Amino acid sequence: MQPSAPQDPADLPDLAHTHARPTHWLATATAIAAVVALAGLLQPGPAGATATPVAPRPAPAPEAATADFPLECGGGPHKIAKRASGDLDGDGNPETVAVVHCEAGSGTPPSGVYVLTRGKGADAPARVVATLVAPDQHKNVAELAVRDGAVHATLLGYSSLDVPRCCPDQKEQVSWAWEGGAFVRATRDEARSA
Repeated sequence: MQPSAPQDPADLPDLAHTHARPTHWLATATAIAAVVALAGLLQPGPAGATATPVAPRPAPAPEAATADFPLECGGGPHKIAKRASGDLDGDGNPETVAVVHCEAGSGTPPSGVYVLTRGKGADAPARVVATLVAPDQHKNVAELAVRDGAVHATLLGYSSLDVPRCCPDQKEQVSWAWEGGAFVRATRDEARSA
């Protein structure tokens, strides 16, 4: 069999698709749109058991201003000096840690450090669930943070009753972590003179 010689394009029959007109483009675009729309309607439904569940959003951290702190201020007001929030017990919801002291005209009143959780019910105030530092320990809190599921604080204190209450002379780095259903205290540095 002998190879055929190339043909002159002028000798070929006139093909409709070689001369596209606007009506041809419109018909093609309409057909493509119909195919895309039909494909969108025929998508498979959710897979049911294999669908990834959406994790519930954690509740907001408890508001310290709504809590009733076990603090005796002799009828005077108390002040929330510091607060930090984070998930301390691993339940996925944050707790709030608040440093609270009685308001005083002068001097440095001792602080209490309290862990708060959400109250029961939508409008219930925050509840104190743990006291990490009681005011009768005569400590002040210089720094407070919640990191890696633990409470970290710098406590300032006094070596004796002769030290003026304005000027603590002891400094202690401490942390509390939730273990076995309670907050366990760890001292990062030994108490030392400030």
